[in-house]
Amino acid sequence: MGDEFFDEWNDEKQRIDGKTSRPPFVSVGDIWWISIGKNVGTEINGKSNRYTRPAVILRKLKHDFYLIAPTTSQSKHGSWYVSVRHGNTTMSVCLHQIRTIDYRRVWSRIGTLADDETRKVNEGFRALIW
Repeated sequence: MGDEFFDEWNDEKQRIDGKTSRPPFVSVGDIWWISIGKNVGTEINGKSNRYTRPAVILRKLKHDFYLIAPTTSQSKHGSWYVSVRHGNTTMSVCLHQIRTIDYRRVWSRIGTLADDETRKVNEGFRALIW
């Protein structure tokens, strides 16, 4: 992909940075559409003109700053992934792509993982870093 894709993401990032809305109410285990962006190499990218993808809120670090894990609808296996279900959807939580984000990257809430699914993600994260 050429520079034009990074230029488009830079334009979108400037729009996101200019948002003046209040931080949304988020909770651990929520799944939100997050503007992940256009990234480098094997870093996960967002899709659509907003460069979004679903992500799980792992921790609320401040009222406007969150630790998130992007997801993919592709079935992935290995210690870097945790497979979870939300309703009729199965997704892989990409533990190796965890990052912190500002609230302005958050677009819309998809739902909340069941407690046992949230626990699986937390256990997978602990196992990966320890």
